Amino acid sequence: MGRIRALTESDAGAVAALFQRVFRRQNTPPPAALLADIRAVYLDDEACAPELPSLVHVEDDGALSGFIGRHVLAMTLDDRPLRMALCSSIMVDAERTGPLSGAKLLKAALEGPQDLSFTDTASDVSLRMWRGLGGLALPQHSLDWVRIVDPAMALLDGAGCRLSFLSHLKPLARMAGRRVRSRVQTDPLRWAAFPNDQKAVTTRTIEPEEFADIFGTCTRHFSLRPAWPAEETARLARQAMTKPAYGEAVIVGMFDRRQTAIGASFYHVRPGSTARVLQLLALPGQEGPVLDAVLVDAAARGASLVRGRMQPAFMNAMLGRRLALVNTGSSIVHSRDEALLEKARSGDAFLNGLAGEQWSRMIGGAS
Repeated sequence: MGRIRALTESDAGAVAALFQRVFRRQNTPPPAALLADIRAVYLDDEACAPELPSLVHVEDDGALSGFIGRHVLAMTLDDRPLRMALCSSIMVDAERTGPLSGAKLLKAALEGPQDLSFTDTASDVSLRMWRGLGGLALPQHSLDWVRIVDPAMALLDGAGCRLSFLSHLKPLARMAGRRVRSRVQTDPLRWAAFPNDQKAVTTRTIEPEEFADIFGTCTRHFSLRPAWPAEETARLARQAMTKPAYGEAVIVGMFDRRQTAIGASFYHVRPGSTARVLQLLALPGQEGPVLDAVLVDAAARGASLVRGRMQPAFMNAMLGRRLALVNTGSSIVHSRDEALLEKARSGDAFLNGLAGEQWSRMIGGAS
């Protein structure tokens, strides 16, 4: 049958080994860096709380066969303080435990003292578990938007993930992309379908502290939103910067003619590869210019493709900008408070990005 208990320091090695087998599908011992990341993220991080610990499933013989991580993020609903349990993806060793172990772990995670629970990394299997336990799937939060910048490079980069020898063709693909764009455009931004008034927006690289200030300004109109002091937002942003598998971290502020901040973007990019947008911020009515600005900035830094997680406030701005929408993981909220669920259902909630699991070094790390 097994049992569920709180994660302890002595479990870190077994959790790292489980991560290696389940998510990386490798039967080799986990590297030391992965073990260090498990400890840092699920045992030592400031968002870890003794009353809402990460949980493990342990077999009768003492073997660890399942895991779900939990962090506590402060939220507010119309100025009412809330505690949100941010739940990680569920890991279960199918060879060692029964088919219901994952559901038992999730049930235990949702039964804590938190006001709401949230995940933005649910697989199809996890989605069914959350729904079975009363979770509310959020379709508009569960889509990734994708914008191709350089078709040849994007195709080659995607294929090169599986066929490494194709990386030698990247210089040719880059040259072909430049030739195609030079022939089809007169306005240098037209190929990306950016409006001509984009020049009214200026951009510059900013530090996490300035990003935190813009974060607070751009999220305060949501009923359900993070309730973080600026220093906590800056801390999460700094933690999220280190994602070697995704490339260099870029934090850019967007400003109008009066140099008033209208939004910001936080993404990682490697030249010739995908720019992964972790967070987009915009004042109401400025979503279009902010979206255009991040596409321009990422293209200038050599991105072949730009992708990010949807926020309902940006849905209208996505129209007419040649974006594709795909579902690779689901965002789900669980709560006994129907008013809270209604805010999430209606889109009047700021979730995903830093108010999700994407800040974690377990996503995009190189360990």
